[in-house]
Amino acid sequence: MDDLERCRQILGDLVGFNTVSSRPNMEAIHYIATLLEAAGARVEVMVDASGTKANLFATLGSEAPGGLVLSGHTDVVPVADQPWTTDPFTLTEGDGRLYGRGTCDMKGFIAACLTKLDVLRDAARTRPIHFAFTHDEEVGCLGARHLVEVLAAREIRPGLALIGEPTSMQVIDGHKGCCEYTVTFTGTEGHGSAPHLGVNAVEYAARYIAHLLELRETLKTRAAGATQFDPPYTTINVGRLSGGHAHNVIAGHAELDWEMRPTLPGDMDFVKDQVAAHVREVLLPAMRQVSPQAQIRTEIVGEVPGLTPMETNAARDLVFRLTGANGAGTVPFGTEAGLFQQIGMDAVICGPGSIDQAHKPDEFVTLDQLGQCLSMLDRLGQGFRA
Repeated sequence: MDDLERCRQILGDLVGFNTVSSRPNMEAIHYIATLLEAAGARVEVMVDASGTKANLFATLGSEAPGGLVLSGHTDVVPVADQPWTTDPFTLTEGDGRLYGRGTCDMKGFIAACLTKLDVLRDAARTRPIHFAFTHDEEVGCLGARHLVEVLAAREIRPGLALIGEPTSMQVIDGHKGCCEYTVTFTGTEGHGSAPHLGVNAVEYAARYIAHLLELRETLKTRAAGATQFDPPYTTINVGRLSGGHAHNVIAGHAELDWEMRPTLPGDMDFVKDQVAAHVREVLLPAMRQVSPQAQIRTEIVGEVPGLTPMETNAARDLVFRLTGANGAGTVPFGTEAGLFQQIGMDAVICGPGSIDQAHKPDEFVTLDQLGQCLSMLDRLGQGFRA
């Protein structure tokens, strides 16, 4: 059996595990662990508090510092209400494409890594090669956030990270962060004919939004064209506002979902500090003049750092050598790469498949893309230098 057929077989097994983020991923993790252990890797399975989700971290080679992490997430997005023409959890081949949920995002990369374990074991004689396969990337990088905390606490940890998100095998060294928040406004209900006697939660949510929109304009000037992203500045988006019951009732409750996509490292803290000051100094005092019990509470849904392009990036340079590329780009979507960079690792993104197929019905990865990924890992085995 040649490598491409072996990769197809492993990918079929991985697609067969329904690892939609709302479901457990333990079967997939145990399957991956079995293959890694058979190749001689030291495997850690890190189970989360629910007991139904886990990260996997494994190492080939010595316990020396440095080395390379090959990283991917095991969860996939839902298929409900999507018009699939095939069973999304059965790998289906046609016209040089492999169809199934997660084929490109990102079980194809995981399958390629598992196909090349013998080659990677030989490469690890020079420097260790690690594997990080996580849970719940699609809902806030929950698994990776815990994993990097564990790695950061260790004296010995990897130096480079290659995240195999679908980039059509192009080298990517930058993307924006993604920060998502839900804000709950609690006011005081009353009759709509006397708005001064109540605290209208929807009105205060609207004032909060107005402040966000002012900050959005300020953020355009902070970037000053100094980034490679499109657009080059940090963005803010208001996603959902709900509240109230009827035309003639003062709304006592409102809920707001919003996000920002930080470009510059300090932008997230800048926005959060500005919003917190506005709530503390303007909105809450006005609400509590009428109702001392009024509240504005913020839930952090997820704060995932971006991957900042760096002049010196050993992981990027390694992938240049492996792929023959001579330049790197940026992407608009988020990944776990920034989390690895945040703890001092050089990080790069390069993997099989196109983001244009991710999250859609009839998701696919081409056999050609898988072949390119396998070739990249072959070249890694011919001389890994970290």
